[in-house]
Amino acid sequence: MERGTALPQCFRQENELDRSAWMQVKTTLNAHEWENALAATGWTFQYMAGEGRATAFGFDREKMLHAALKRLIAGARLQKCNCLQIDDVSMHAFLGMPYVSVTAHSRNMQKGSLFCGN
Repeated sequence: MERGTALPQCFRQENELDRSAWMQVKTTLNAHEWENALAATGWTFQYMAGEGRATAFGFDREKMLHAALKRLIAGARLQKCNCLQIDDVSMHAFLGMPYVSVTAHSRNMQKGSLFCGN
């Protein structure tokens, strides 16, 4: 989730800050439960159609993952979304070169139901 995104009070304690301009939100709720909990407080968690995919090659897993996420975050920003739902992270190798493949969907969390793009 993009740092600085307004959150309903009930979700504030679940956030863990990351070093980047985005923060990781840890929760035991799945995406559907998250949407319902937000709706109950007058917020929406809008799902953008079209899956984003990013791949990064290298030998350092953390750097590969960071590079792939950076590309996906750039795509979410282009859609004027403030959240990214990670759907899958998988490690592979091609001719001995390791790579990570990440799939995600852009999401937008905001108060109210009309998409205004942040």
